[in-house]
This record gives sequence, structure tokens and C-alpha cells, in this order.
Amino acid sequence: MFDIGWAELMVVAVILIVVVGPKDLPRMLRTFGRVTSQMRSMASDFRKQFDEALKDAELDEVRKTASDMRKLDPRQQMRDALNPMRQIGDDIRSSLNSATEAPPPRTEARSEGAVPEQPVKTGATAAVSPEASAGHSDSTSEKASRGDAADTNSETERKSQAVERQA
Repeated sequence: MFDIGWAELMVVAVILIVVVGPKDLPRMLRTFGRVTSQMRSMASDFRKQFDEALKDAELDEVRKTASDMRKLDPRQQMRDALNPMRQIGDDIRSSLNSATEAPPPRTEARSEGAVPEQPVKTGATAAVSPEASAGHSDSTSEKASRGDAADTNSETERKSQAVERQA
């Protein structure tokens, strides 16, 4: 701390003996030692208090960081980030559900004397008269409703040939 060598200490000791005297010198050195120890203890207390204050400040910072880490919930952040995708998925799901649901059956009020409408005929079936098709038990419209496409085409050709012969 102080750069004092043996030569300087001898000079200080001689000056103290001359100024204070050999009789009071031990009492003065004891007092000097007590004051020095009290100053060291006060410095030590100050250092301890200062270190505790730093630890408390650091500890508070660590506690704050720990509480921030507890509040950090990656699952909630992922939910918040994926919320627009969830809404899109819900929209798609509801659209698919509405598209796959069977439509409710139609209930049309029919009067007792009402005759069901005849389907509109186009092409070769329009040329066939109702009398010509009355003789056949399997009409073209009935086969078409069953899905017999090949039979329907051949039946239509035969009927159109019969109409040409009649004319």
C-alpha cells in the first residue's frame, strides 16, 4: 500500500521517541492500533453492505428475469401465431360439412288432379311422337334414368328410323 522501507520506519520510530517520549510511546502505539483496527472494521462493514446491495440488485434482476421466463409460454405464443390458420381451417371445415350434407327433401304441394310434367326432349328423341313411344314398354327416358347410355343411343336410332319410314 504505502511504499515504506526499513530505513523510513527507523526514521519515523526515532522521531516518535523524541517527540512523544519513551514513557508514553506504548500507550500511543496501542491507541494507534485500536484506531487502525476500528477503521479496518468500518471499511469491512462498508464493503459488506455494498456487496449485499449489489447482490440484492443482482438478485432482484435475476428474480425479474426468472419471472419473465415463467411468463414466457411458447405454447401460448404458438397459439397466437396459428390463430389465423385455425380460423381458415374452421372456415374450410364448415364449408366441407355444408357441402357434404344431403339437401333436405323437397316437399312440393301437388294438387290431386295435377299431371306430372313431361321432360323436355331434345335431338332425336324430340322427333319421336308420343304414339310411337307408347308401343314400347322401355322408353328412352326410362333407360336414361337407369344409366343405360349404350341402349339409349341404339333405341333412339331405331325410333328415328321408324319415324323416317312412316313419313
